[in-house]
Parts: sequence; C-alpha cells; structure tokens
Amino acid sequence: MGAFYRKALIAFVCLLAGSLLLGVLCVDRSHLRTRLLPAHGSGLPWHIGTSSDNEKPDKTRRDAAGTSVAIHEARQRLRFGFRLAPAPRYRFAAADLLFEDRNGKPAHVDLSRYDSVSFQARCAPANTLMLSVPTFDDRVSTPDHLLSYRTPSAFFACSTHGTRVDIDLSRLETPQWWFDMFKLDLSHHGYKLDRVPKMTFGSTFQSPTDTLFTVEISELILHGRDVRYLYGMGAILASAWAGFGFWFFRAHAAALVAEVREKLQKDLPFVAYQQLSLEPHRDREKAAVLRFIATHYSDAGMDVDKAVAGTGVNRNKLNDILKAELGFTFTAYLNKLRLTEAARLLSENDALAVAEIAYSVGYANVSYFNKLFKEEYGCTPKAFRTACAD
Repeated sequence: MGAFYRKALIAFVCLLAGSLLLGVLCVDRSHLRTRLLPAHGSGLPWHIGTSSDNEKPDKTRRDAAGTSVAIHEARQRLRFGFRLAPAPRYRFAAADLLFEDRNGKPAHVDLSRYDSVSFQARCAPANTLMLSVPTFDDRVSTPDHLLSYRTPSAFFACSTHGTRVDIDLSRLETPQWWFDMFKLDLSHHGYKLDRVPKMTFGSTFQSPTDTLFTVEISELILHGRDVRYLYGMGAILASAWAGFGFWFFRAHAAALVAEVREKLQKDLPFVAYQQLSLEPHRDREKAAVLRFIATHYSDAGMDVDKAVAGTGVNRNKLNDILKAELGFTFTAYLNKLRLTEAARLLSENDALAVAEIAYSVGYANVSYFNKLFKEEYGCTPKAFRTACAD
C-alpha cells in the first residue's frame, strides 16, 4: 500500500497545483478591463463626435444663440472645450465617443458585461459634468433617432487639479424628460446596456452659461466580470476532482486486494486448517509445541501457561522453539494463527458475522479482534471481506 499512497500523494499534489493555476488564470480572465482611452489599441473602436442642444452633428458647432463645443484632442486623451449660451431654455454641449465596427461604420456595442467605468477628469474652471450611456429601448427607440434611446446618466465633479471618477453602470438614472417625452411610467427604471451607440461627456443644468470650459478625460476604462470563465473553471475542477476521487477509490481497492492476496499467500504456512507436517520437526518437543498450538488456538483462554502444561515444555524452551522455527514469540504466533484463520473464514464464508468469526478463532473481545486485524491487514474485517469479494 505504501507505493499506492506515494502515487496518490503525487497525483493529489499535481492536481492541487493545476487547480490553483487554473483558478488564478480563470479568476484573472474573468475580470474584464477594456480600455477606451488612450484610443490606440482600444478594445472597442470608436470615433469622436459632438452634440449640443441644437442637434447638429458636427465636431465644432455654434448655434444661433452662441452655444459651442470643440474637440482639441481625441486619441491619447479626450480634450474638448464648450461654452453654453445664455438662454431661458436648457442648454447643453457634449463630446461623444461613437462606437463603430471594423469597417468604421456606426455600430451598437454590448456593455452589459461591464459593471463600472473609471477615468481621470480635469476641468478648467471646476464644473459638474455628466456621463451618459444611451441604450436602445425596444418599447420606444428607433435606430435612426438617438433622442428616442433611453439615456441612463450619472453626474460627477470635475476640478482643475484632476479627479479620479468611478461610476457604477448598474445605478445610472434615466432623466425625467425622457419618460415625459414617451409618456412612460417613472417606475420603469430598469435598463440594459446591450445596444449602446455611444458614450457622452457633457454639461449639466448646473454648468454656468457664457463661460468657456476646458475638459480633459483620460485613462477611460470599462470594468466588468465575465462569469463564463468562473463557470468553466467550476466545471473543469469538479470533473477533475471527481475523476481523481473515482480513480483513488478504484486504485485503493485494487491495491488493497493485491495486498490481501499477498498476505494470504505469505500466511499459508500458518493456516490452522492445513495439516502440519512433522517431518521437518524431528525434535519431539518442537512437534508437540506446534501441534498443541495448532489444535488449541481457538480456545479463548489459551495462553503460554496452558501451552506449557499441555506440552510439558518449559516456558523459556517453548518461546525459543517458536523464535527459532518461525521467528515469533508465543503471543505473536498465536495471534498470527488466529488472524490468518479469521482471514480465511472472511474470504470464504459470507454467512458468518464478524463477531462469530472472532469468537471462533479464540477472541472473546470483538473490538480487540478488530484492532489486531486492522494492524495485521491494514483494513477492518468488513473491508477485508469486501476486498476479497471484489
């Protein structure tokens, strides 16, 4: 069994190391980090655009009342300026990251795997800005009319010293005007970011009018989790460890059976039911000792004193005979004989209970018999019987 346990330990250590390596790899891959800025190597291709309250799609525009927005840089970082014209109605200006496909055409992207976005924001002068993520809503949206898209948004502060901003994409708020425009219930605040045409950084109703603002956005990164890696890891590890467990129990049973057979083969000279040949024992004292033990081993009260009385051989001579002939003391030889006979009965007779076998070979205490048997054969009598049956 020693060789089997060494092999099992090596297999366990290798499987454990492989599991840890796979776990680290899958957990790392499950954390999504898609960089949008700098634009070079961005995981989601995009091009820059602008928008304002007059809805004229141009990179630099100024409406009749004076609202303007201009892009200064849009590769390494997004840097733009805007001025809101003073007017009684709501004014806004924004820079848009318009998503595109591989051919450079406008496209919708699926951001539902991402749960947050982070970036560095710097403004001169300080301002409160808004991040908006328009998404297609099946109830009211039409592909050619971006104003019909639901527009979940979040506000963030922006200072001249620079601010790190982290926004939870699952907790964006849809503006009330959108619900009013389509006569929708305000309680329907759920949304899906599965068809997003752009991300927008723009002014808010708190942005002062008739003031030139400069905004700089950098290190724009989307964060999320791809649970498919975790599910895959769980499936692989469950299969691997289940396979190891199946192999271990099968191999353990096979090794146990092999060891049992080997022990039975080695113990044939001690089997009580086998006739003892007296020819090798020309010394009558040796023959008398071996015959007496072989015929009285099942007596629960059998001890060295009874053997001395039954054979007429003194105690020291009796132990010397057993040590010289078989390499055992009296007690060790008696237990060996009893346990070997018990092993034979367990392997050949399924009808006898373990307790009956223990009593029949000379043990009055079943627990003591179980202890000695396990020390001799490496398993309990019941496991030994099962192994022999297999």
